[in-house]
Amino acid sequence: MAKETAAKILKKMEESDIKFVKLWFTDILGFLKSFSVPFEEMEKAFDEGIGFDGSSIEGYVRIDESDMVAIPDPSTFAVLPWRPKEKGVARVFCDIVTPDGKPFEGDPRYVLKKNLEKAKKMGFTYYVGPELEYFYFKDPHSTQVLDRGGYFDLIPRDEAVDLRRETVLFCEALGIKIEYSHHEVAPSQHEIDMRYEDALTMADNVMTYRLVVKEVAYRQGVYATFMPKPLFGENGSGMHTHMSLFKGNRNAFFDAKGQYHLSDTARYFIGGLLKYAPELTAVTCQWVNSYKRLVPGYEAPVYLSWAQRNRSDLIRVPMYKPGKEEATRIEYRSPDPACNPYLAFAVMLAAGLAGIEQKVVPPDPVEENVYKMTEEERLKRRIRQLPGSLLEAIQLTEKSQMVREALGDHVFEHFIENKKVEWDRYRIQITSYEIDKYLPLL
Repeated sequence: MAKETAAKILKKMEESDIKFVKLWFTDILGFLKSFSVPFEEMEKAFDEGIGFDGSSIEGYVRIDESDMVAIPDPSTFAVLPWRPKEKGVARVFCDIVTPDGKPFEGDPRYVLKKNLEKAKKMGFTYYVGPELEYFYFKDPHSTQVLDRGGYFDLIPRDEAVDLRRETVLFCEALGIKIEYSHHEVAPSQHEIDMRYEDALTMADNVMTYRLVVKEVAYRQGVYATFMPKPLFGENGSGMHTHMSLFKGNRNAFFDAKGQYHLSDTARYFIGGLLKYAPELTAVTCQWVNSYKRLVPGYEAPVYLSWAQRNRSDLIRVPMYKPGKEEATRIEYRSPDPACNPYLAFAVMLAAGLAGIEQKVVPPDPVEENVYKMTEEERLKRRIRQLPGSLLEAIQLTEKSQMVREALGDHVFEHFIENKKVEWDRYRIQITSYEIDKYLPLL
């Protein structure tokens, strides 16, 4: 950002009596990292950055290459509303660079920026609107729910009304625009929807939103989790992501004469997502637990299909409303809210752009319930499946040139390595299912 922008932020900090500034960034898994500096150090931070040891950050560098520099992005300045107003605390997101000033290839924010730059060269701006679901539990050591409510329920009393209210107020104080909030399908499951933004702003917003949800829960003595599938037999938590491409002020996905009012650009984007979905799923659904959600019967997608009204499809096209051409979009339904949003948005964009470049024509839309089709029917209609486990997903991603190019070699290789370790640790565990099932018999 320009120096005058940093100067304006410094003045704003002084006027707001900000004493401490938290510098935020993420590791490759999407965990928020932070360190604080006093206000007096921020002018230097904007000019030169702040050095730190990157060797202990997941997916960064070896100990002999440990020096990293965090460069604060002044446009992301916000005051943390739950901290004291006097001698207050603010935050800014950072871009990570090497000591010689070059962008660090392992920074997820940089990965997304690279893909956005490719879209820009093709004439597009990429907008996203993710819907993050989550659960409230009594504490982090159990899955004791706060309520037995269902979708949009108010009676029986939704115990999280005040939790959601405070979360919305904090998000808005941080500059995040909220469209609505409500109880979700499963007991103690909730959703607060953010208004769509450009992908980089939204990735920053997702990181902030997840922290705010947890902070409000902590302040009220309960626990919030974005774990994809914490309750057996209930819906899991997804991050359905609405996407569109704009050329200037015009929505490149809209065509008044197209099927579902979709342009060829939108159709090719869908084609690319469907073609590459199995390869990118390890990024959008990156945990062992993610694949407990991606099973038939719980509104989570399993099959590679698209349609307008059918919520069993991987990709849904929301209904067009006359006069709302700018709202034309597609909804990609497999990601979950525990992913790294920078990497997830990057690979989804890369797949869609590849579809546009290759002019990948999607198959016919499927308005029937894919879950209820026989295997023979699905084979006849060439409906493929998403990977059924983290191991299967890793194996597909590891062979994907598209994902490698989208993430860059550094993040790609560290991510794959990390996920293999996670799978190995998981597969040697002895679960309660095995004890209950086999101990009485064997």
